[in-house]
Amino acid sequence: LMTPWPAVVAVMALIAGRLADRVSLALLCGIGLLMLSAGMAALALLNEGASTFDIGWRMALCGAGFGFFQSPNLKAIMTSAPLARSGGASGIVATSRLLGQTLGASLVALCFHLSAVSGPYHALWLGCAFALAGALASGLRLMQQPGQA
Repeated sequence: LMTPWPAVVAVMALIAGRLADRVSLALLCGIGLLMLSAGMAALALLNEGASTFDIGWRMALCGAGFGFFQSPNLKAIMTSAPLARSGGASGIVATSRLLGQTLGASLVALCFHLSAVSGPYHALWLGCAFALAGALASGLRLMQQPGQA
């Protein structure tokens, strides 16, 4: 049931990586986060008798969104740093990734602690909200003047 997410991340990251040379990084990141948010909302809205296919395509949508976000986001971070600071930028990427994983796991654990029955539901909606906030931030980057970062 979990395989579609990482499998589609791998495929979409390749596509987004190629598009990142031609299309606005903020636009690609925003689209990816909207797709991730839609996938998480679709998972949260599943009924109890959902089939494997119902779960699989929703997981694939989440993976597509994350894959579409990840490559352009990493490119934006790494190209914004001067070449002499690329090692530091890489360290920031690694630190932010681990911080996000830790915070995400902690929030999911909190949702499960608060309610064992509806914890997964609340965790998915919380993830959906965070992805929407990220999409909004990416959208705001689109409104900047072309010469700005």
